[in-house]
Amino acid sequence: MMSSLPNGSHQPIRMKSNYLILGLLVFAAACGSPEGASENTVAAPEANENLTHVETLTLRPSLYEDVIVITGTIEAVNDASLSAQASGTVVMLAELGRPMSAGTPVARLDDTLVRAIVDQAKAQAESANARLELASDNFQRFEPLYRDSIISALEFTQVRTNLRQAEADVRQTSAVLDGANEQLANTILSAPFAGSVEQHFVEIGEQVAPGVSVIRIVDASQVKVSVGVPERYAGDIAAGLEVELRVTAADRTGRITFVGNAIDAESRTFPIEARVNNPDGALKPEMIAEVRIVREQLDSVLVVPRTALVRYEEGNSLFVVNRSAGGAAVERRPVTTGSSYSGRIVITGGIRADEEVIIRGQSVVSDGDFVNIDFNYLELDESGIPVANPDAAGDSQINEE
Repeated sequence: MMSSLPNGSHQPIRMKSNYLILGLLVFAAACGSPEGASENTVAAPEANENLTHVETLTLRPSLYEDVIVITGTIEAVNDASLSAQASGTVVMLAELGRPMSAGTPVARLDDTLVRAIVDQAKAQAESANARLELASDNFQRFEPLYRDSIISALEFTQVRTNLRQAEADVRQTSAVLDGANEQLANTILSAPFAGSVEQHFVEIGEQVAPGVSVIRIVDASQVKVSVGVPERYAGDIAAGLEVELRVTAADRTGRITFVGNAIDAESRTFPIEARVNNPDGALKPEMIAEVRIVREQLDSVLVVPRTALVRYEEGNSLFVVNRSAGGAAVERRPVTTGSSYSGRIVITGGIRADEEVIIRGQSVVSDGDFVNIDFNYLELDESGIPVANPDAAGDSQINEE
């Protein structure tokens, strides 16, 4: 039988034998394996793939600041637009940006006509003084003669009248001279405080009248910001309270110097003013500033991102991870909340320190679910964003077994 095969080959018989042996081995393996082990081999990967991936925050007591944030506009404490107090042609303007000390002339008007008036007033005053001196001498000479009846009453009356007229002329010419000198002084505009020239409102050669703005002087070494605070904080704000100004150029701290007593009927706010030192000039007038006022400091409180809260009909809840069940099991906890600011909120009840709260993925989990923790955080920044801790990644990959 075997010799009847071509070329003496026995391959077909050997292949059948191999198939028979393989079948017996598979059957024996299937009969000898426990039924549960076979199910685990297939089911475990499927279960791991179906777990929801989340990130958690381990709660630790921390310091929390309840902050009021208001937007305001920065102003220089000393900012003056100087106006002409006389009519005339502008003949001098200090250069823009030039620092000026207090009392230094920053603008000047043509004073040719005014000086002529001053000179005339001086001459009239000198003439009046001379007449007064003469009239006074005559009065002193004629008064004894009148007492001795050497001159008549009519003559003495004329001498006394001349003296009174001379005195009146002196007062009048003196007033005219004072007015002329004041007009001359008004042709010069001087810096009322030390500062720099910020703006020209007119040009050299331009004719101005009294009341026309000519030049602006600004001292930005100290600035202020005036803002309206909502009336609900009326009991929390007082003069002397520290504030923080945040702008693009720089951050500064200052003090509240004024707190208004009246509530604005439309905005329902009351005004406050804070002053801030600005020696380097980084804060510019008209800048928009974020004013931060610390209303209250809370020590050793539990804080979570506001986004971690899930809203239900009965109130807010957080999802807590319990790792003691051989995996990461989810438990929903109704919680009570307190103050909130900048993405963070204080939890006042319903949860304890060192518990692990889901802060990402909480919207797609339910009470009793098992989850896969991709990352565990230990703290938040001031905006409520979790801060990565290097040791957290890797050891928090927990799956259901």
